[in-house]
Amino acid sequence: MGIAHFEIHADDPGRAARFYGDLFGWSVQAFGPDYLEISSGGQSLGGIVKRRGQKPSEDAPVNGYVCTTLVESYDEAAGKIAGLGGHNVVEKSHLPGVGHYGYFKDTEGNIFGILQGE
Repeated sequence: MGIAHFEIHADDPGRAARFYGDLFGWSVQAFGPDYLEISSGGQSLGGIVKRRGQKPSEDAPVNGYVCTTLVESYDEAAGKIAGLGGHNVVEKSHLPGVGHYGYFKDTEGNIFGILQGE
């Protein structure tokens, strides 16, 4: 079974929508009050919601579910992330038989991963 749905919590949902839309080419559109739906290739993936509660501190460990997205080129995606205002928090690593991966923080302070498969 695969992931059915994920949600990204954001202080500024519009900013998060631009970040992920520009990074992964996801389509983001309003879906009810205070909710943005993320889709790709006509398939719903998840949503972006207004953060309720405090934003994790800059040095906080992972405190949620980390979603990792496949990319064609790790280095190209990492450069794009930096250009969009995100930053690396776990350096690029190689897992034999799987590929190159790393963790980043988005513009909202959320941790996510990218993976360039082998």
